Amino acid sequence: MLVNSNIRYCTTMFQQEILLPKKITVVEEDGPKGVYEIEGLYPGYGHTLGNSLRRVILSSLPGVSIISIKIKGADHEFATLDGVKEDVLNIILNLKKVRFMLRAGDEATIRLHAKEKGAVYADAFEKTGEVEVLNPDQYIAEITSSKGELDIELELAKGIGYLPKEEFKKEKEAIGTILVDAIFSPIRKVRYEVENMRVGDRTDYNRLRISLETDGSITAKEALESALKIMLRQFQSILDLKVSEDEKREHGEGEADETEDVSDAYDEETLGEEYDDSELVELLKTRIDTLDFSSRTERALASANIRTLGGLIRKSKEELLAIEGFGQKSLDEVIDTLSTFKLTLKDK
Repeated sequence: MLVNSNIRYCTTMFQQEILLPKKITVVEEDGPKGVYEIEGLYPGYGHTLGNSLRRVILSSLPGVSIISIKIKGADHEFATLDGVKEDVLNIILNLKKVRFMLRAGDEATIRLHAKEKGAVYADAFEKTGEVEVLNPDQYIAEITSSKGELDIELELAKGIGYLPKEEFKKEKEAIGTILVDAIFSPIRKVRYEVENMRVGDRTDYNRLRISLETDGSITAKEALESALKIMLRQFQSILDLKVSEDEKREHGEGEADETEDVSDAYDEETLGEEYDDSELVELLKTRIDTLDFSSRTERALASANIRTLGGLIRKSKEELLAIEGFGQKSLDEVIDTLSTFKLTLKDK
């Protein structure tokens, strides 16, 4: 009896569950720069979460990059320009340090034209409603004579991570077009530190501190939250492969919320003309990934957690266009697809 009693006593000392950490706290925050802490992480989870977050922040956040450059008077990157101090290669290196933000669309073209002697900075780019220069004080080149001139045209695009120029090279490029490797990441730097802290009687729990700086196209907090959401979606996708639809309904998950009430998107009279109730419910359960959407549109909808037709018709045009990576082309694609089912988007 004594042995059994000791066994029962000892087993009560073993931890049965991993405690959840506290929410993110802001240590320091100033627009593109921020320092954040997560306390109460299970021993070892500081490095597990910190390293994962750092990798996602650096590689998976969307941003804007230059993908091609045209410089008047230069047919290739090894050329020189009369009356300009820097050669074309150095001008390109300086241009790649300029950070941009696209206010509309996924691609844009922007020009710089300078003729006066003196240093030329990024603020010399033309002002447009579509493109914003985030670091206008970035040095580009210096015009050293009255005959010197800088006439530059940049092609910009939205994307994720790093893409070598060979990946998007066209079969026939216009003469004078210089392709450059695309670095889309809006992150300038990110690092993390882990230190031990006390939770109850234990002193080996982790405190994770993350410091990061962006290029200004998003705030530091938005970058951190976006990275966490990306990680959650990845894990959720894996989990969904193993969880049955019955189990989802048991736990109140799945697409039920997207199909149970469509009164805000359609009136009963209109619905009655095309489908009866059972047909409508089944139709609205149709998954987005089974439709013939482009990969860009499908990714954008998935990022907004829109996974079925039922979820899609609950959105207005304005709400869809507000989704990151969802432009007018994607909207036209959605409208055309919905029309084949005699469905439309929600009004404002």
